[in-house]
Amino acid sequence: MKSPRKIFEPLAIGAPRPYLELPSKLERMIHFVPPHIEKLRAKAGELAGQVDVVLGNLEDANPIESKIAARDGFIAMAKATDFGSTGLWARVNALNSPWFLDDMTRLVGEIGDKLDVVMIPKVEGDWDIHFVDQYLALLEARGGLKKPILVHAILETPQGVNNIEAIAVASPRMHGMSLGPADLAASRGMKTTRVGGGHPDYKVLADVTTPGAARLSAQQDLWHYTIARMVDACAAHGIKAFYGPFGDFSDPDACEAQFRNAFLLGCAGAWTLHPSQIAIAKRVFSPDPGEVAFARKILAAMPDGSGAVMIDGRMQDDATWKQARVIVELAKQVAAKDPEYAALYQL
Repeated sequence: MKSPRKIFEPLAIGAPRPYLELPSKLERMIHFVPPHIEKLRAKAGELAGQVDVVLGNLEDANPIESKIAARDGFIAMAKATDFGSTGLWARVNALNSPWFLDDMTRLVGEIGDKLDVVMIPKVEGDWDIHFVDQYLALLEARGGLKKPILVHAILETPQGVNNIEAIAVASPRMHGMSLGPADLAASRGMKTTRVGGGHPDYKVLADVTTPGAARLSAQQDLWHYTIARMVDACAAHGIKAFYGPFGDFSDPDACEAQFRNAFLLGCAGAWTLHPSQIAIAKRVFSPDPGEVAFARKILAAMPDGSGAVMIDGRMQDDATWKQARVIVELAKQVAAKDPEYAALYQL
């Protein structure tokens, strides 16, 4: 076991020192761009003004014959674009793929000073993060980088879910985790071809009260257990949890419901794979103005969080004061980036 004094030392001579505290950034939507498609890559500058994170996707959805073009395109896009306060991430190819080493070497070597986060697919345990951690440190040292690149793990296998606590604490580079529902469903043997969201056959039935009468049913959330477990692991160790992809672009209502479930459970954001999902993620992962107004009432009535007060017929105490702080702090982050929400929140 590594000594606590060694945890925040660089893993390579000349590499930047790991963050003691992660940068606090708004990351409501991680918008995926297929960088091998030139017309989409050309919109990166416009996109950077609309989303919180632009991610170049080098892994799934790229045909094998386009892997190198996607890497080249992402590097070109990063060099040509001023992303401002918008995060720049890359989802590299899997650790066991023929493309991973070149993905990492070229991205860190050529655009490492602009790259905020590397997203690693199919993370199975802390050993995967340890490898990426050391490799990044060597590349950062060679490239003379001044700030460390963070690591984001995708949970896509049962072993990854089983090892979620170890993954969360594997490195000071850990930024967060995302649910990867499609690969996770396949590796679990789940009987669904949907990418995220629910399934009409995953439901509960009301008890029989009158023989022969219709029975009420309610569709359940296939992902509730995994999301809740991911949120607990991330929150316990000071990193962020994210919902992953929602694949049915023709059903914005279901997308919004799934995003909202994740938001209420504690996720910081979600992946957006289609431009239509950007507005949904922005709306869902920005707190409701009514909730913000009520949370501000609580904080005003209990400046130091002690005691108990009645507000609008509801008792508030130190626990609800903490809940209110979560809402108001998020609202302040949103308002600082988005003038529309600043007006709605009156911040």
